[in-house]
Amino acid sequence: MQQLNKSVPPEVIQQIADYFRILSEPMRLRILNLLRDGEKCVQELVEETDTSQANVSKHLKVMLQAGILSRRTEGTSAYYALEEPLIFDLCNLVCNRLAIRIEEKAKQFRDFSQK
Repeated sequence: MQQLNKSVPPEVIQQIADYFRILSEPMRLRILNLLRDGEKCVQELVEETDTSQANVSKHLKVMLQAGILSRRTEGTSAYYALEEPLIFDLCNLVCNRLAIRIEEKAKQFRDFSQK
């Protein structure tokens, strides 16, 4: 990714912020994780998230409009699939960084408790 500095137009920075805002919602991350292995219909996502169809549909719509998901219909069912597999690379980077920070904190606590 290009370094965020004065040469990056404000509208590009806004688009990046909007993208991260979409990914900042826990329910959307849950849905993305469920779609990791392939497409699912709305009803499957409702059952696996244990929430309402309206809630799942709201989040699917946001991610569809952002180009993160694709949608196809089959009969009366709508199926969603991941359009941006690089999202998992981003999530893995964040998870790995968080794990390192947690390990560092745990070491600090262990060191403190042994004094």
